[in-house]
Amino acid sequence: MKKFISKIRLKKIDNTISIVTIFFTLIVAFIIIQQVMLFNQIKETEERIASTYKELNNKFSEIETVLLSTQEKNTTFEEVLEEAQKEADKLKRQFDRVNDNVDDLEKITTTDPELLKKYSKISFLNDNYVPEDLDTIPSKYTYDPNRKYEIHDQVSPYLEDLLEEAEDDGIDIKVISAFRSFGEQAQLKGAYTITYGAGTANQFSADQGYSEHQLGTTVDFTNATVGATFSGFAQTETYEWLLNNAHRFGFVLSYPENNQYYEFEPWHWRFVGEDLADDLYDDNKNLYDLTQREIDEYIIKLFD
Repeated sequence: MKKFISKIRLKKIDNTISIVTIFFTLIVAFIIIQQVMLFNQIKETEERIASTYKELNNKFSEIETVLLSTQEKNTTFEEVLEEAQKEADKLKRQFDRVNDNVDDLEKITTTDPELLKKYSKISFLNDNYVPEDLDTIPSKYTYDPNRKYEIHDQVSPYLEDLLEEAEDDGIDIKVISAFRSFGEQAQLKGAYTITYGAGTANQFSADQGYSEHQLGTTVDFTNATVGATFSGFAQTETYEWLLNNAHRFGFVLSYPENNQYYEFEPWHWRFVGEDLADDLYDDNKNLYDLTQREIDEYIIKLFD
């Protein structure tokens, strides 16, 4: 019995020793792991310090090079600053050129190319074409104040400036026609054909899809004397004023005398942008005198 109890006590002692051994082993392992991690952190810190030190050395070397160069050239501090400013200006010019190119690209991709196409029996607008946005022309500038006249929203400011300046100059001028849809043009041409016959109607009225009015950038002007008949409009002060001033607001006469498309229409004016209108005025040319490729070069500046 005593021997059995002794064996049990010895076994408990052995278990206790095993547990203690495992415990100390874990502690040692933990300490070793901590030391390894600390060692790695110290190593990373040393590497960062070395890298920073290297960068500082490089900076000092650059500064030293600049100072030596300055001394060799006998350059003053003000001259160094001036040279630095020149470099900064050069970089700014390069940035501006890149920025301008980006702006030009955006204008090309976002401006409707149809707005400068040659129509009038040349190019065709489909029956679904409508300008993205249309503004209503103020009634004080329209021939019939009870009727709604619309113009392309980006052309609207140019048209209002033209009408305001004409009014300031004492010129009697009113808009009698503006945007016309494909369907409206078809109805108008049909009515003219019935009244005047197809041959005569084709001399002064475009078929649907070929009318500049469908672009929303074209208006017909009149005044109180001429009214809706347009009779004698070419002899009015209104027409004379338009000839001398409309180009400043981006508008050109589409069908001058002896044009190859329609009868002379002194009342019919189309917005093509100030740059193109000015160039046509200076060169005494008509829009349809230019090739489409020449006209397309102005699409970037259409609404500038």
